[in-house]
Amino acid sequence: MTLSKDHSTFDAISRPADRRGTGRPDPLVTELHLVHGALTSWAASVGEALPGLAEWIERVRDGLDATDAKYPFVLYGTDWLAFAHLVIAVAFYGPYRDPVRNIWVIEFGMIACAGIIPLALICGPLRGIPIWWSVIDMSFGVFGVLPLLAVRRLIKRLERLDRTPHAEPVAA
Repeated sequence: MTLSKDHSTFDAISRPADRRGTGRPDPLVTELHLVHGALTSWAASVGEALPGLAEWIERVRDGLDATDAKYPFVLYGTDWLAFAHLVIAVAFYGPYRDPVRNIWVIEFGMIACAGIIPLALICGPLRGIPIWWSVIDMSFGVFGVLPLLAVRRLIKRLERLDRTPHAEPVAA
């Protein structure tokens, strides 16, 4: 992997081609080329220490290159995936504004975290995903649920405080 003289762009050898006529390559394809380039150059020690990771990144890069070359519309799905993440993130504003009323958003997030595990265990092998990658995916569910559990516990405590009868002010 080599950089131009100003170190801002990759040369034609390592830069993925623009196959859509937009003047720039797909960001996802570019990112995989960057990661693969790093694992074969300045971060080669990581690639040598974790050969399975380096091989997987190369496989994914090759797959994205082939998909981008022949079926670039498939990568449009990743744009929708990113949009869905933003929409879900906006939903979490509800518990910030009114935690007791919107606790369902936190519980929804907990259910989603639990759903990651069967999805990774079922779909990972069906798609040829290495088991170690599925374990990484499952860790998002395990570690993602921890802050949600803490927030849910705090919301339940707040809910109990709201139910506590308050003394009526005495008129003077």
